Amino acid sequence: MTSLRDIYRIGYGPSSSHTMGPARAAELFLKRHGDAGKFRVTLYGSLAATGRGHFTDRAILRVLGEERTEIVWRPDVILDEHPNGMVFEVPESAEKWTVFSVGGGALKEPGGTAMERDVYRWTSMAEILAECERTGLPLWQLVEDAEGADIAEYMDSVLKTMWAAIDAGLKHDGVLPGGLKLPRKARNLYQKARFLKREFRRTGLLAAYATAVSEENASLGIVVTAPTCGSAGVLPGVLRYLSEALGCERRELVHALETAGLVGNVVKRNGSISGAEVGCQGEIGVACAMAAAAAAYLYGGTSAQCETAAEIGLEHFLGLTCDPVLGLVQIPCIERNAIAANRALVAAEMAVLSDGRHRVSFDEVVATMLRTGHDLPSLYRETSGGGLAAVLKN
Repeated sequence: MTSLRDIYRIGYGPSSSHTMGPARAAELFLKRHGDAGKFRVTLYGSLAATGRGHFTDRAILRVLGEERTEIVWRPDVILDEHPNGMVFEVPESAEKWTVFSVGGGALKEPGGTAMERDVYRWTSMAEILAECERTGLPLWQLVEDAEGADIAEYMDSVLKTMWAAIDAGLKHDGVLPGGLKLPRKARNLYQKARFLKREFRRTGLLAAYATAVSEENASLGIVVTAPTCGSAGVLPGVLRYLSEALGCERRELVHALETAGLVGNVVKRNGSISGAEVGCQGEIGVACAMAAAAAAYLYGGTSAQCETAAEIGLEHFLGLTCDPVLGLVQIPCIERNAIAANRALVAAEMAVLSDGRHRVSFDEVVATMLRTGHDLPSLYRETSGGGLAAVLKN
């Protein structure tokens, strides 16, 4: 498994697969061919189908330059290996590079693995829990032992970015960019939630914090993939709420981030965090699992209970479709972040109330999620061809 730096990427929204990944690919191609007079970039499958709504072209043109770059859209063609395929070319030469944006900003070349370095020797949650049992170490300690003490510093910068996105989202109002003319809601949710009774207050604050990040993401603001941009509001929303409700120290929040990161890493290794490959269960479902594990840790749960929380969090999003209206990361994406943040706390509470034992393991749910995602028709895997995207076409 790769570094948690590859799970928690800091960058501009609205999509890790459709903006961060293509922008990173463009940067790599530019380094190799910086003296080229012209570039041609052909986008295939999901990247082409929802690229304009996800601002894929803007992300690439920002790197390669508008004057010398041609974008070709081929939503009707899906390359082998992944729906998010790209081909970069220098037209005056034979230079050509095929690459895939496989989720969370990660890239993969044909026939290869993700262009990232493995730092963990474990490949499943079962192996990780066995290590916790053998050593007596908590999940976060395994992270710091594998990655080095400086990973905690990076987690602190991740937390700062998450907090900044929440704060910015709570201050802004107006309308989100794109053709939906969708009004921002986070500030209004927050203002109302502060005066509600305890039960409704929790729902309102979690929704406000998650929505704030999601609206910043939709406005091309800076967010943290957790594990993607489209699901970037869930984990920050849960951590911000619990930091206030429980009075958590900064160190505890960093450890919660590390715990959540391991959960996301297992899914990235054995399943998928790409909505184009497995639907929104790979984004919102995984974000809920990560947030549930983080919450279980902050509630004092054991490593086994953190795994149980993650399993509950992901299990009940199995089969969730990815159907962004107009290709924008707004409807139903923003509201799903708010719902998943609330579900994550419920999952954590159920897990901590249990003894941590259950019949279906997290690893088995991840495998099921991958199979389910591959069984979904392409209409429901980030092409904006079915589901709600077909209902609200304009």
